[in-house]
Amino acid sequence: MIESGKPRKQRKLRYVAPMSMRKNMMHAHVSKELRAKLAGRPRAVLIRKGDKVKIMVGKHKKHIGKVLEADYSDIKVYIEGITVRNAKGAEKPAPISPSNIEILEGDFTKDRLKKFEGKK
Repeated sequence: MIESGKPRKQRKLRYVAPMSMRKNMMHAHVSKELRAKLAGRPRAVLIRKGDKVKIMVGKHKKHIGKVLEADYSDIKVYIEGITVRNAKGAEKPAPISPSNIEILEGDFTKDRLKKFEGKK
Protein backbone atom coordinates (compact mmCIF):
# COMPACT_ATOMS: atom_id res chain seq x y z
CA MET A 1 0.00 0.00 0.00
CA ILE A 2 0.91 3.66 0.01
CA GLU A 3 3.04 4.97 2.85
CA SER A 4 0.52 7.69 3.66
CA GLY A 5 -2.23 6.96 6.16
CA LYS A 6 -4.47 9.74 4.90
CA PRO A 7 -7.95 8.44 4.04
CA ARG A 8 -8.08 10.43 0.81
CA LYS A 9 -4.90 8.80 -0.51
CA GLN A 10 -6.01 5.33 0.65
CA ARG A 11 -9.32 5.73 -1.24
CA LYS A 12 -7.49 6.92 -4.34
CA LEU A 13 -5.26 3.85 -4.19
CA ARG A 14 -8.32 1.58 -4.42
CA TYR A 15 -9.63 3.48 -7.46
CA VAL A 16 -6.37 3.46 -9.44
CA ALA A 17 -4.92 0.14 -8.23
CA PRO A 18 -3.64 -2.34 -10.82
CA MET A 19 -5.48 -5.65 -11.21
CA SER A 20 -2.76 -7.50 -9.26
CA MET A 21 -3.50 -5.37 -6.17
CA ARG A 22 -7.27 -5.58 -6.71
CA LYS A 23 -7.11 -9.38 -6.61
CA ASN A 24 -5.38 -9.16 -3.21
CA MET A 25 -8.23 -6.95 -2.00
CA MET A 26 -10.73 -9.67 -3.01
CA HIS A 27 -9.57 -12.14 -0.33
CA ALA A 28 -12.05 -13.15 2.38
CA HIS A 29 -11.67 -15.02 5.65
CA VAL A 30 -12.19 -18.77 5.75
CA SER A 31 -14.50 -20.17 8.45
CA LYS A 32 -12.96 -22.05 11.39
CA GLU A 33 -14.63 -25.33 10.35
CA LEU A 34 -13.31 -25.11 6.80
CA ARG A 35 -9.85 -24.09 8.02
CA ALA A 36 -9.75 -27.17 10.28
CA LYS A 37 -10.78 -29.33 7.32
CA LEU A 38 -7.97 -27.81 5.23
CA ALA A 39 -5.37 -28.60 7.94
CA GLY A 40 -5.12 -25.07 9.32
CA ARG A 41 -4.34 -23.24 6.11
CA PRO A 42 -5.10 -20.70 4.75
CA ARG A 43 -6.70 -17.93 6.81
CA ALA A 44 -8.00 -16.00 3.80
CA VAL A 45 -8.40 -16.90 0.13
CA LEU A 46 -9.52 -15.29 -3.09
CA ILE A 47 -13.30 -15.37 -3.52
CA ARG A 48 -14.52 -17.30 -6.56
CA LYS A 49 -17.84 -17.79 -8.27
CA GLY A 50 -19.65 -20.75 -6.72
CA ASP A 51 -18.26 -20.42 -3.18
CA LYS A 52 -20.77 -20.72 -0.34
CA VAL A 53 -20.40 -17.65 1.87
CA LYS A 54 -21.91 -16.04 4.95
CA ILE A 55 -22.35 -12.28 5.31
CA MET A 56 -20.88 -11.14 8.63
CA VAL A 57 -21.63 -7.38 8.64
CA GLY A 58 -24.42 -5.11 7.46
CA LYS A 59 -28.10 -5.23 6.63
CA HIS A 60 -27.95 -8.84 5.39
CA LYS A 61 -25.93 -10.15 8.34
CA LYS A 62 -26.00 -13.97 8.82
CA HIS A 63 -27.35 -14.54 5.29
CA ILE A 64 -25.82 -17.61 3.65
CA GLY A 65 -25.68 -17.90 -0.11
CA LYS A 66 -23.70 -18.82 -3.19
CA VAL A 67 -21.44 -16.32 -4.98
CA LEU A 68 -23.04 -15.39 -8.32
CA GLU A 69 -20.21 -13.12 -9.44
CA ALA A 70 -16.88 -11.91 -8.08
CA ASP A 71 -16.19 -8.55 -9.73
CA TYR A 72 -12.43 -7.99 -9.46
CA SER A 73 -12.51 -4.61 -11.20
CA ASP A 74 -14.99 -3.07 -8.71
CA ILE A 75 -13.81 -5.19 -5.73
CA LYS A 76 -17.38 -6.37 -5.02
CA VAL A 77 -19.12 -9.72 -4.63
CA TYR A 78 -22.68 -10.56 -5.70
CA ILE A 79 -24.53 -13.25 -3.70
CA GLU A 80 -27.74 -15.07 -4.59
CA GLY A 81 -30.75 -13.85 -2.65
CA ILE A 82 -29.27 -10.41 -1.93
CA THR A 83 -30.94 -7.86 -4.18
CA VAL A 84 -31.54 -4.13 -4.31
CA ARG A 85 -34.38 -2.32 -6.09
CA ASN A 86 -33.38 0.44 -8.51
CA ALA A 87 -35.33 3.61 -9.34
CA LYS A 88 -37.34 1.89 -12.07
CA GLY A 89 -38.43 -0.82 -9.63
CA ALA A 90 -36.34 -3.62 -11.10
CA GLU A 91 -34.37 -5.83 -8.74
CA LYS A 92 -30.69 -6.52 -9.33
CA PRO A 93 -27.95 -8.19 -7.24
CA ALA A 94 -26.57 -5.97 -4.48
CA PRO A 95 -22.79 -5.46 -4.29
CA ILE A 96 -21.13 -6.69 -1.08
CA SER A 97 -17.59 -5.91 0.05
CA PRO A 98 -15.35 -8.99 0.41
CA SER A 99 -14.22 -7.79 3.84
CA ASN A 100 -17.78 -8.43 5.13
CA ILE A 101 -17.86 -12.05 3.98
CA GLU A 102 -16.71 -15.38 5.41
CA ILE A 103 -16.19 -18.40 3.14
CA LEU A 104 -18.01 -21.52 4.38
CA GLU A 105 -17.51 -23.91 1.45
CA GLY A 106 -15.70 -23.86 -1.84
CA ASP A 107 -13.87 -25.81 -4.49
CA PHE A 108 -10.51 -26.15 -2.73
CA THR A 109 -8.59 -28.21 -5.24
CA LYS A 110 -4.81 -28.50 -5.24
CA ASP A 111 -4.41 -25.64 -7.72
CA ARG A 112 -6.30 -23.24 -5.43
CA LEU A 113 -4.24 -24.20 -2.37
CA LYS A 114 -0.91 -24.51 -4.22
CA LYS A 115 0.27 -21.03 -3.28
CA PHE A 116 -0.18 -21.79 0.44
CA GLU A 117 1.99 -24.93 0.51
CA GLY A 118 5.09 -23.28 2.01
CA LYS A 119 3.24 -20.96 4.39
CA LYS A 120 2.17 -21.97 7.90
